[in-house]
Amino acid sequence: MPATLSETDLIARLRERGRRVTSQRLVLQRILGELDRHVAAEEILRAAEQRLPNLSLPTVYATLDLLEELGAVRRVMTPSGATLYDPRVEEHHHLACRDCGRVIDVDGALDAEPLVAAARAAGARPDGMQVVLTGLCPDCAE
Repeated sequence: MPATLSETDLIARLRERGRRVTSQRLVLQRILGELDRHVAAEEILRAAEQRLPNLSLPTVYATLDLLEELGAVRRVMTPSGATLYDPRVEEHHHLACRDCGRVIDVDGALDAEPLVAAARAAGARPDGMQVVLTGLCPDCAE
């Protein structure tokens, strides 16, 4: 079962950081959990229209940025340049299908330490890593 951040945990994280707990933030997190897949901000906006009729796309992006900062969503940069948001927050990676564009979760161990060390040696301060493989999803591979 995918690990998503509970509403109780989101509320606690918002308060810990001195941020307001708004119905908008809670509704958008709820929608991410309901969709339960990798989604674009525009799709989240469409899914929220009934519950938040005056919501704008810039507000969705701002909320997703905050949710990412709080560890409530993961941003997935795809090879096509599209940005998707993943409600599954534990460490994992992705495969982007070069035929249909679908993004799927890939679980597997990865020794990131050599890359982290190389980034630090170059003067950077890495704080995370995510691998996006490219290839064919199971449906397109058939």
